[in-house]
Amino acid sequence: MSALSAWFWNERFWLPHNVTWADLADPAPGVEYPKAGHLFIALPLALVIFAVRIVYERFIASTCAQSLHIQTGVGRRAQPNAVLEKVFTSITKNPDSRHLDGLSKQLDWEVRKVQRWFRHRRNQDKPSTHTKFCESMWRFTFYLCIFIYGFQFLWQTPWMWDTRHCWYGYPYQVMTPGLYCYYVTELAFYWSLMFSQFTDIKRKDFLIMFIHHLATVSLISFSYVNNMARVGSLVMCVHDTSDFLLEAAKLANYAKYQRLCDFLFIVFGVVFFITRLVIYPVWVLNSSMFESWAIVGPFPSWWLFNILLLVLQVLHIIWSYLIARIAVKAMLRGKVGRRGGHNCWLH
Repeated sequence: MSALSAWFWNERFWLPHNVTWADLADPAPGVEYPKAGHLFIALPLALVIFAVRIVYERFIASTCAQSLHIQTGVGRRAQPNAVLEKVFTSITKNPDSRHLDGLSKQLDWEVRKVQRWFRHRRNQDKPSTHTKFCESMWRFTFYLCIFIYGFQFLWQTPWMWDTRHCWYGYPYQVMTPGLYCYYVTELAFYWSLMFSQFTDIKRKDFLIMFIHHLATVSLISFSYVNNMARVGSLVMCVHDTSDFLLEAAKLANYAKYQRLCDFLFIVFGVVFFITRLVIYPVWVLNSSMFESWAIVGPFPSWWLFNILLLVLQVLHIIWSYLIARIAVKAMLRGKVGRRGGHNCWLH
């Protein structure tokens, strides 16, 4: 086990040349450098966040949903039918024409009536608009609060205004309480999302989002351990900028404020494009790849960190394409959140 630990924490991978873990082990009094053990607090904090979310959704978000007259039910339920229920649960939720014809003859029903039963039965399993509203309101609240905290914290830091300060003195950079709080809270939130995915609304992109949350947890943890937290805080702030706008558009959609939904989705799209396709590569990637090269020089974990940031940029491009395609389809149909728009971002 000790051999595995020594291999994993190899100084030649994690640290710049001529720097050892011993150099970071005993800082001056009052000075704290990042250590992997600092991140363990994120797991119990994730459980606390999950508990806060349950209380928030039940007593605050639910009250808001009721005041907006958002329905708590799922609409019309399918009439009980043992034959169709067995087909639905054991064979298919979307029967083809062959199955429909067979069931029609077996039950002496019209094909259209069988189709209607399956449609009602599928809708019966979907979460209500009330449930989706409460989930989005929690995410909106957290994303907005963490963005405000992160932005006001970074506003007071030198690396917000000159990104070369992300690398001056590296890796002997002090972990301040404000930066630590920002990092651990973000990490705990994404841990809580991984936990709650198994109880949340089940979506088609369940696996993709689980991988996304896992990658986010890994990247946050990785950047903390090798003390790239300054540039990491810039990455988190850039991503937090647009997240709460998307959740706000969802809330407007669920509340049936269509014009507000359209406006918020347009604002979200513009902010997303600017932050992910302009600010992120020009501000963050430029610093992590070129300024750090000139000030610190490359080393193995530096290469891995920058490869991960480049992969993130590829994802930004893919997501931007999807948002643009949704926006074009929405404009052609006249609405962003209408059912015919196939807007997976707002449902």
